[in-house]
Amino acid sequence: MRKKVIVTCALTGAGDTVKKSTYVPVTPKEIAESAIEAAKAGAAIAHIHVRDPETGGISHDPALFREVVERVRESDTDVILNLTAGGGGDWVPNPDDPTAGGPGTDIQTPEERHQPVGELLPEICTLDCGTYNFSDMVYLNPANWLRRHAQLIQESGVKPEIECFDLGQIRFARQLIDEGLIDDDPMFQLCLGIPWGADADTETMLAMRQKLPENAHWSAFGIGRLQLPMAVQSALLGGNVRVGLEDNLYLEKGVLGSNGQLVEKIVSIIQGLGAEPMTPQEARDHLGLKKFNK
Repeated sequence: MRKKVIVTCALTGAGDTVKKSTYVPVTPKEIAESAIEAAKAGAAIAHIHVRDPETGGISHDPALFREVVERVRESDTDVILNLTAGGGGDWVPNPDDPTAGGPGTDIQTPEERHQPVGELLPEICTLDCGTYNFSDMVYLNPANWLRRHAQLIQESGVKPEIECFDLGQIRFARQLIDEGLIDDDPMFQLCLGIPWGADADTETMLAMRQKLPENAHWSAFGIGRLQLPMAVQSALLGGNVRVGLEDNLYLEKGVLGSNGQLVEKIVSIIQGLGAEPMTPQEARDHLGLKKFNK
């Protein structure tokens, strides 16, 4: 375990969680305030999705991303912004025509996924590194899309957080590195427990960690009740941690919590193990991030 650990807070995600907890931020103002709350609690990085302010559902609107980013940047709280660029990959088979997408299908091109990142230049954005079964739908991200998306991120100067949901995705990420589409020390996020990706357990985390490049920065998270156990396991194995309402709504069984409370809880555990959370500037230096003048 390292002496300093990066804490990421995934603020809201795109899942159907708004009706389950009043703590889930929906509007750009709420998401920005939640990022600031998480940073004050000890998070160095805020991972940001946006939602339709009227319905609470999925949105990819660049104007909503812009409002969140501007509100955080105009505040007096320092936090590294990590914008999702993995939306627009949901393919739901049409029950009447299996060759077509049915209701709920939401597909964007690499250029569309990258648009908010290219316009706003956060320090980090996600690169979901493959196609996989996601519950009863398919998340689509074929190899040629990934190559194009990696190229767009590289040209922008933003650091990709390579999200991997199984071992094959790490294999392809290494291929992107070999092809020169990812620069410097790569940054991986091991995503565990999502049906039907990699299991959220120690054996799986170890197997995935052992396949990473030697110079990789890495973090791991689990979902639901396994969020905190997987965060602690990641820290003990030398990685960084992620918590937040995108992945889990509860502080403990039956007790809903806010993003700030989830960050406070993992920071307390980390400190109890003899480590400290990195500040945003420490994380920026450690990861070699560019801070753009926007």
